[in-house]
Amino acid sequence: MTTAIASPLQLPLENSDQAIRLRCPQCVNAAALVDDRDDASLEDILRCQNCFRQITKTAGVWRMLTTEQQTRFAPFIQDYEFIRRKEGRGSDDPSFYLALPFADLTGNFTGQWRIRARSFRYLDRKLLPKLTSLLGPCLRILDIGAGNGWLSYRLALSGHRPAAVDLCANAFDGLEAAAPFATVLPEFFPRFQADMNRLPFEDAQFDVAIFNASLHYSTSYMETIRETVRCLRPGGLILIVDSPSYRHAAAGEAMRAERARRFQSEFNARGRTLPSREYLTPEDLEELSTLGIRWTRHLPWLGLRWWLRPWIARFKRLREPSQFYLFEGRLKTQ
Repeated sequence: MTTAIASPLQLPLENSDQAIRLRCPQCVNAAALVDDRDDASLEDILRCQNCFRQITKTAGVWRMLTTEQQTRFAPFIQDYEFIRRKEGRGSDDPSFYLALPFADLTGNFTGQWRIRARSFRYLDRKLLPKLTSLLGPCLRILDIGAGNGWLSYRLALSGHRPAAVDLCANAFDGLEAAAPFATVLPEFFPRFQADMNRLPFEDAQFDVAIFNASLHYSTSYMETIRETVRCLRPGGLILIVDSPSYRHAAAGEAMRAERARRFQSEFNARGRTLPSREYLTPEDLEELSTLGIRWTRHLPWLGLRWWLRPWIARFKRLREPSQFYLFEGRLKTQ
């Protein structure tokens, strides 16, 4: 059964009457997408009538990577997932995912999840309310670098309409790992395996885009943010959360070298199969401002010990430690 769908394609948010407008990741064409399921199919399948590419939804995830992207990202995904497994990420217990970010039931990364929890509380209590007061209580939010989808889960519980995007779709740490959230949510959020530099969405339909500890994986901040701006409505908001930030690039480069040595020593893996920057500096934000974005920096309180880290490092003559700011980027209205 092949049924043409009016342009642009409307993808329901599971059982919701709300919709996301998709476009073909191969030829960036929305008008040519049609529903290509037959009556016996167990998969959701879309086909582009322009380039004839098939797009499938398997294990709850829309597979939006092109063949070229799959080949290019395969070494990174393999390396990344190998290291994450060795580190002890993820869990066989669904309760682990439902508890995030407020508790790490494995106990493996308690410190990291404490930072994530405080960043989320700041975002949820300080930043999103300002936008809901202007646009209403239900925001359409793009969660870029969503991982196991915990942020989209929390946003959906608050009544927002998130869409989760990530390169990794595995069932322990990637988009398939979001399955436990369906047991709680009345309407499950859509998930897309896609390249953050080539998002599979039509223009100007999201209110907020959040990079949740993920922008530093970008191979080009300018390309990634430009693509994100394309998907946002005028006056929309970009939030960069929990990416390592340094005042000086030299400290960031030292961190990269330390990280590479650790991965090689502990896992016999490089951990750097993509030319990603891995940190942010004030110069990066200044350059991104040329896209018509006004940046505001926030620093959630992480405790006295965390606040003292730069002073302790200076006293011990160590490299500058990373900070995990929350950068709020507001687009100009038109």
